[in-house]
Amino acid sequence: MYDLVVIGSGPGGYVAAIRAAQLGLKTACIEKETTLGGTCLNVGCIPSKALLSSSELYYKMQNDAKKHGIQCGEIRYEFSEMMKRKSEVVFGFTKGIEGLFKKNKVDWIKGNAKLTGEHQIDVNGQTIEAKYIILATGSEPIALPFMPFDEKRVLSSTGALALTQVPKSMLIVGAGVIGVELGSVYSRLGSKVEFIEFLDRICPAFDLALSKGLQKSLTSQGMIFHLSQKVVKADLGKQVVLTLESGSQMEADAALVAIGRRPYSQDLGLDALGIKKDPKGFVQIDASFRTSIPHIFAIGDLVEGPMLAHKASEEGVAVAELIAGHRPSIDYIAIPNVAYTHPEVASVGFTEEELKKKGIAYKAAQFPFKANSRARCTGDDEGFVKILAEVSTKKLLGVHILGPNASELIGEATVAIAARMKADELASTCHAHPTLSEAIKEAAMSLFGLPIHL
Repeated sequence: MYDLVVIGSGPGGYVAAIRAAQLGLKTACIEKETTLGGTCLNVGCIPSKALLSSSELYYKMQNDAKKHGIQCGEIRYEFSEMMKRKSEVVFGFTKGIEGLFKKNKVDWIKGNAKLTGEHQIDVNGQTIEAKYIILATGSEPIALPFMPFDEKRVLSSTGALALTQVPKSMLIVGAGVIGVELGSVYSRLGSKVEFIEFLDRICPAFDLALSKGLQKSLTSQGMIFHLSQKVVKADLGKQVVLTLESGSQMEADAALVAIGRRPYSQDLGLDALGIKKDPKGFVQIDASFRTSIPHIFAIGDLVEGPMLAHKASEEGVAVAELIAGHRPSIDYIAIPNVAYTHPEVASVGFTEEELKKKGIAYKAAQFPFKANSRARCTGDDEGFVKILAEVSTKKLLGVHILGPNASELIGEATVAIAARMKADELASTCHAHPTLSEAIKEAAMSLFGLPIHL
């Protein structure tokens, strides 16, 4: 019998398994796919970032090289080579996790898992027993009922990461993070990209200022947004033709449906054991991630909350430590969120909209990257840093960044939010010059009307 069996090897599952093994628990991880790493590593975060990096380099060589006095001649790309590089990056990481499992003595059990008892799991006819079980099966893309994925012309994010050629035109249903990232890839490579978004803004999880700023930037790059629109019908002839609720029609070579994801909680035997799920399929848990069966836990995309790889990893570590007798905690207000567009978008803490709903008195200030020396030196100076702080205590409540390297800059802001730092403390902290991070310091100074370079 194992001390712990983890079902699923995504960023929640494999991290939980490794941490449990580090703490001395006899651990196994069950994975139905042929490689470890789950959606994030195989068909999500990692391959998309590889393609974003390749396409951004191509775009910058076309549009920015001359500004730096660099003459490149004809710039072309080989899409097959981009995809090959993407696959090589993914392969390296999957093998890396295999190596980490061996190093930490985590058993990898290959096959489909189904709970058959409170301590029993069936894997392709073999019964595995465990004192504790962590459910970490992740999520899957949601399809429109009249528009099932064929991964050729009607694409999920998985299919969009496996195309063999760049479509001349692409419709993207949903302008959330997944949509705008993949839309950016294909727009840079020459596709005419148009978004159809049900809401009146893009990327609604971010502060409104970031959403508006990002839309303006992506529009300037050639992407087109149709907001407050709903797709009601799809016709698949030579072209994908989508009919909107307004009656208008749009057509393209391919359509990417990026309207969200749902927890993968079916076919696990949960209902037979009485493990409760909500109407959306999320497994219900208590504050310690326990399901209705106390020694069975659930983490990551399988439970309510933002579907973020790093959030799942934090939960995986926490549950492993809890099982080992520790008392871990997760500070959910200090979980950052990032969109790897250009410019990048990153956020941590509360948005203005959230603070207004909570009735918290706050101050807001922004500092533009156009006033930041490092950004001006690189020529990448679009965007700003926005900081929110409580009026009475000066405590930092939120940091929102649109601009160069936002995904890296948000780390400093996350530490500050987690430490319950005050805005004046951040403003008085020395930052190296010239760096992009100085924009964070100056945004904090701007809360008090004291920016130096604005």
